[in-house]
Amino acid sequence: MDLNMITIGSRGSALALAQTGWVRDQISAKFPDEQIAIKVIKTSADRNPTASIRAGSSVGVFVKELEQALIEKEIDIAVHSMKDVPTSLSPGLTISAVPEREDARDAFISDKARKLTELPSGSIVGTGSIRRQSQLLVMRPDLKVLDIRGNVDTRLKKLHEGAYDAIVLACAGLNRLGLNGQICSAFEFSEILPAPGQGALAIEVRMDDQHAITLTSILNHIPTATAVSAERLFLQHMGGGCNVPVAAYARFSLGMMQIDGLVASPDGKTVIAESVWQRSEMANDAVRALADRILERGGRAILDAL
Repeated sequence: MDLNMITIGSRGSALALAQTGWVRDQISAKFPDEQIAIKVIKTSADRNPTASIRAGSSVGVFVKELEQALIEKEIDIAVHSMKDVPTSLSPGLTISAVPEREDARDAFISDKARKLTELPSGSIVGTGSIRRQSQLLVMRPDLKVLDIRGNVDTRLKKLHEGAYDAIVLACAGLNRLGLNGQICSAFEFSEILPAPGQGALAIEVRMDDQHAITLTSILNHIPTATAVSAERLFLQHMGGGCNVPVAAYARFSLGMMQIDGLVASPDGKTVIAESVWQRSEMANDAVRALADRILERGGRAILDAL
């Protein structure tokens, strides 16, 4: 690796490259003398794009090879979708910046309806997420929710070819790819609560690489970082990975943080949801208490069954 070159690692999907390109451009704008390259790293999920990621063993499938490349100094910076990042990082690594969050909502996309409520009974909805499946079935238990794999373009192609009547994707990814015109409607947080960290990016570096920390820390957006930290603490306290039916969303209002948490059975028949308001400096204790209440009300039994 060129000692004068900063290398950013990325997955090879169009979305990952768009996100990484944005990070590179932001750093270049602030540090125009830096030479920055992007290196594509294939992850477990990329090597087997047809396999389901619903299994518990899928924790970290989008990030572990990027982390290994960081540790081995093949790259200096890794860019991830925050919702894919396990709550425990590899030793020696740290998240140096969480840029301002994109739209955290989930998007309904269909050629047959503008909203979920308009789909005929028995319609097939595609999602790769148990969290989305659970909440879709709460609203529409008469629908068939089936697994879907592939990147954003692949999923949209499957929809438009008629394999599904509708699919659900993150608004953030569609916006970053300039595909927001595909969105028929966005689910409100009261309808589908997002994955912890959804819509946010995680910029990861080696703890001892002060140069990379300096370059990337200018991208940190404190309100986003604080909210995402609370959501990830909730996920960690629930004992869940990145693809369990656990959802959380934190936001600020009038100097207070509102945190919504949820766990649901995959069939949508059992949903346990709670909310808490707290000053941001006391948010961690509030998040732990929120998770404990949900676990005690039946959340632990749902997660144990998985």
